[in-house]
Amino acid sequence: MLDFELFIGIDYSGAETPTSPLKGLQVAAAWSDGAPPVLWTGPRQSNNGRPVNWSRREIAERLLKEVRRGTRFLAGIDHGFSFPLSYFARYGLSTWPDFLADFVYHWPTHRDYVYVDFVRDGNLHRRGESPPPGSRTGDSDELRLTERWTSSAKSVFLFDVQGSVAKSTHAGLPWLHWLREQAGDRLHVWPFDGWAIPPGKAVLAEVYPSLFRHRYDREGRTADQQDAYVTARWMQEMQARGALPAYLLPPLTLAERSVAALEGWILGVG
Repeated sequence: MLDFELFIGIDYSGAETPTSPLKGLQVAAAWSDGAPPVLWTGPRQSNNGRPVNWSRREIAERLLKEVRRGTRFLAGIDHGFSFPLSYFARYGLSTWPDFLADFVYHWPTHRDYVYVDFVRDGNLHRRGESPPPGSRTGDSDELRLTERWTSSAKSVFLFDVQGSVAKSTHAGLPWLHWLREQAGDRLHVWPFDGWAIPPGKAVLAEVYPSLFRHRYDREGRTADQQDAYVTARWMQEMQARGALPAYLLPPLTLAERSVAALEGWILGVG
């Protein structure tokens, strides 16, 4: 039985650096008591006392703080958690943890001053701080199984188009690696750590807010705020209806489940 007490929706952005405050980074939180989600503001304030937008580092640190508090949360994050099976085969990777470690070596986008485009353009390589660009890449038509099960999800390798998740994914993956290292066995990254969720664990899952975006009135929120809001609200409602377990165990064959154990799965696709 699932008993999450907190649901966190995160609309992600791969712009600028990990320490840059970004309007595209939005966080919404809903408790299991059924109250509507609220937008969480970042930890910093401007000189006039107004909240400053989140940075990617601050979001990772807030999630770790909740893990260490013992909060039983489910956080849905809007970026890819893995790459297609073809990528694993191309670079000789056999497990998801190996994939993460290998990715961070080639794409160190968690460093304070690093833009995703610094790696793509070879700027970091010229400084001797990363392998050559193109060492770990894919084609824009490569899709994961979970993306093929949707009508509009885009490849994690498709950059520079409207609605692309490529930059967010390449900026966010190192923070998954960091969170796993910092949180240890108190954190469960679904489905890579198992389709079944053990009691007492905090959980991270990949989401695609377009699946839920039009279920709820926008009520003056920005597009990014809405994506965070609907993610938190949908997860909250699915637990209240008793439907969440079905989404956490989608109807896959054994062969499909084996693929998804490496490629990951989007929560809500099924």
